[in-house]
Amino acid sequence: MTKTRATEAIERLMTLHPKGFDLSLERIRKLLSRLGDPQDRLPPVIHVAGTNGKGSATAFCRSMLEAAGLGVHVHTSPHLVNWHERYRIASKSGPGQLVDDDLFADAIERVAEANGGQPITVFEILTAVMFLLFSEQSADVAIVEVGLGGRFDATNVLGNPAVSLIMPIALDHQAFLGDRVELIAAEKAGIIKRGCPVVVGFQAEDAARETIVSAADRLGSPVSVYGQDFQAFEEHGRLVYQDETGLLDLPL
Repeated sequence: MTKTRATEAIERLMTLHPKGFDLSLERIRKLLSRLGDPQDRLPPVIHVAGTNGKGSATAFCRSMLEAAGLGVHVHTSPHLVNWHERYRIASKSGPGQLVDDDLFADAIERVAEANGGQPITVFEILTAVMFLLFSEQSADVAIVEVGLGGRFDATNVLGNPAVSLIMPIALDHQAFLGDRVELIAAEKAGIIKRGCPVVVGFQAEDAARETIVSAADRLGSPVSVYGQDFQAFEEHGRLVYQDETGLLDLPL
């Protein structure tokens, strides 16, 4: 199979920079500053963290927003087949499409040039590519999925998300995030920003839920908790959603 420009550009970067993650925001902030801080020029952002269900939550959010006629950028991680899957660009005429290869390759080259060979991971470069793409292409909403953890994930340079969504927490990446669910929950809760709304998905562990809610309370962030403030479930092929304002019953 013929390699695309973008794939070749990423493979070159992988020979120059270490694989994996660097749990720090200093390098990505410096790189984004050289690019003019594109993360500050995004449409309203839904920032999604969690151990399980991030991809499903992102897909449902995109589907609902696009059904309402909105243009939606989407960043997911990791990909299944090719790197382009991580970047879905909003369309004015229908559902968003995976990023065009030439547009993607140009953004990679611009970010790599701005980095100037400084130490950095490929994930950080590709996160900067996401911010650059999303800032330069028109959209009504952006959905940004965390790569690993939350507090020190490269996506967490977002300063004022429209909402932070934290999906179910379980033990994952224990070498990076901790060996107890409350420690991992604290890392995921690191995406919560002062005063910005938080939605907490189903949590099997009370310790995880309590850790997230406590973090939101400390930051004065309005919080809505599954099972307490809202609930949703499938019934006879329909989605039933209920909160303090009432009941919705929708076909799946």
